[in-house]
Amino acid sequence: MANQIAANFATMGDVDAAAATADHIAMFWDPRMKASVFADLTDLSPTAEQAIMLLRQDPHPSHQTQATEFVAANEVGASDAG
Repeated sequence: MANQIAANFATMGDVDAAAATADHIAMFWDPRMKASVFADLTDLSPTAEQAIMLLRQDPHPSHQTQATEFVAANEVGASDAG
């Protein structure tokens, strides 16, 4: 799944895609999913692997896309998920 997320952000360029992938994983993945990918980096794309390395350095990265910026009930311009 990390590879699919990284591929989705590929148009952002390698560095930004890794940061966006790390942000997505930090925001939306269950702790068990995170533990699993941290324990086994095999079969990860270079971008997904870089995202995991970023999360190891900082488990709470800054938001990279509007999809991970939540708003209050009256606000507009970001995700209404969650």
